[in-house]
Amino acid sequence: MKIEEEIKQKQFKSEYHKAMVNIIFTYNWLIKNQVEVLEPYGITLQQFNILRILRGQYPKPSTIKLIKERMLDRMSDCSRIVEKLRAKKLVERHLCVKDRRNVDVLITKKGLALLKKLDKIFEKSDKNLIALSDKELKTFNKLLDKLRRKNLKIKNRDYLNTADRLNNSTHKRQLNHKHLYNFF
Repeated sequence: MKIEEEIKQKQFKSEYHKAMVNIIFTYNWLIKNQVEVLEPYGITLQQFNILRILRGQYPKPSTIKLIKERMLDRMSDCSRIVEKLRAKKLVERHLCVKDRRNVDVLITKKGLALLKKLDKIFEKSDKNLIALSDKELKTFNKLLDKLRRKNLKIKNRDYLNTADRLNNSTHKRQLNHKHLYNFF
C-alpha cells in the first residue's frame, strides 16, 4: 500500500518530505512486527539487540561501553537492560579482571539457545515481511547509507561550528546528541 493511503494524506511538500515520512512510517511498521515476534519470549527489542551483540563477541566478554557503542538504540540504559537479562539468566556479569571499574558481560548457553530459536523465527518472518529482491535490497541499503552519510557530514559540521562558540561542556554534550543522532 502506498504511504499516501496508509496515512491518508493526498500529497506531500516534496519528494524528500514524502521519503522521510515513508522511512519513519516503515521503521515503526518493522518495529511493531519485531516486537510481536519477541513478545512471547519475554524480551524487548533492546534486550534482543544486546543478546545479538554478545553472541557476536562470544566467547569473549563485552563491557557495557562496548555494548552501548554497538546498540541500535544508543539512548537506551544499557546497564539496566543487561541487569534484566541477567535476572532472566540470559547473560552473566562479572567484575573485569583488567579494570575493576568495568563489568564484563557474557551471554549464557540459555541466551545462545534463545537466539538460535529466534533466528529461525525471524528468518521466516523476514521472508514474509520483505517484498524486495536481493538486488533491490542492496540498492535500498546503499541509498540508506548514503542518506545517513550525507546527513552525518552536515550535522557534524553544524555541531562543530556551534560547539566552537560554546565553552560549556554540558552544552557541547547536548549538541552532540541533538546534532549527531537527529538525522531527520
